[in-house]
Amino acid sequence: MKIDFNKPLYVLAPLAGYTDLPFRSVVKRFGADLTISEMISSNALVYDSKKTYKMIEKSPLEDPYFVQIAGSDENIIKEAVKRLNDIEGIDGIDLNCGCPVPKVVKQGAGSALLNDLKKLSKIVETIKKYSDKNYTSVKIRLGFTKNNVVEIVKILESSGADFVTIHGRTRSGGFKASVNYEAIKEAKESVKIPIIANGDIVDFNKAKEVLEFTKADGVMIGRGAIGKPWIFYQLKEGKEFVDKDIKLKIILEHFYQMINFYGEYGAVMFRKHLHTYSKGYSGASIFRDEINKIKDPVTMRKKIEEFFGK
Repeated sequence: MKIDFNKPLYVLAPLAGYTDLPFRSVVKRFGADLTISEMISSNALVYDSKKTYKMIEKSPLEDPYFVQIAGSDENIIKEAVKRLNDIEGIDGIDLNCGCPVPKVVKQGAGSALLNDLKKLSKIVETIKKYSDKNYTSVKIRLGFTKNNVVEIVKILESSGADFVTIHGRTRSGGFKASVNYEAIKEAKESVKIPIIANGDIVDFNKAKEVLEFTKADGVMIGRGAIGKPWIFYQLKEGKEFVDKDIKLKIILEHFYQMINFYGEYGAVMFRKHLHTYSKGYSGASIFRDEINKIKDPVTMRKKIEEFFGK
């Protein structure tokens, strides 16, 4: 098996619009143990959406690699799993039961599944039965409106989930409520399968603190990695501070991967990343204005080297 739970697992969370192949390959090269695709609609998979299949493509560096699916119809999910069986290089299927977005919830998917634990259990059993991948994992919240996470993880364990990632808020908590790490700790104590902690893990020290407190088997980091993908390097190397040369190396690697994957237009797409990378640097607003006008990859690379290398 490719995943070793004998030491903390560092996982990149799926984030729509950010954790595409270039970003995932960068964090993978610099310390992440596991990367997961952006959330994929099981319906889109079954209806052979070209865009969806493009989103599933992975970098050769991504090993192990999971695809995260969302859905609420058992038959559609079964068909989606069969489609994924035909694709090599996927090590696991992760079921999204955490997404709080209204349009996902309205379809009975994402965190809405936490309202119907019988259905959730059947869907996990379906994935487990039909998937030929090594792992079936589930990403959840503490509950829909109330915290019943212990009940949820016990059901997931008995339904065949190999491990569970817990975002420490309920669906009603959105992204604003404070994260309940105590609840993650209780969930960890209540089952034998590994538990990954998630929610507001914004830096190296917070990751260490959450692992220590919850005794979780790993941490999943999402927004904490945007603009700071070196958080995985820090965790792997045990370093609280990152040398500016390492930061520049990571930013340039990300830029290279964007151009490689998207072609020249990758330079324009990279602007939003440079906005987050430059936060806290002196002269950042002038730098942002300048790169907003650049379309040419060669010119942009020079600007990146000048600004982050100084």
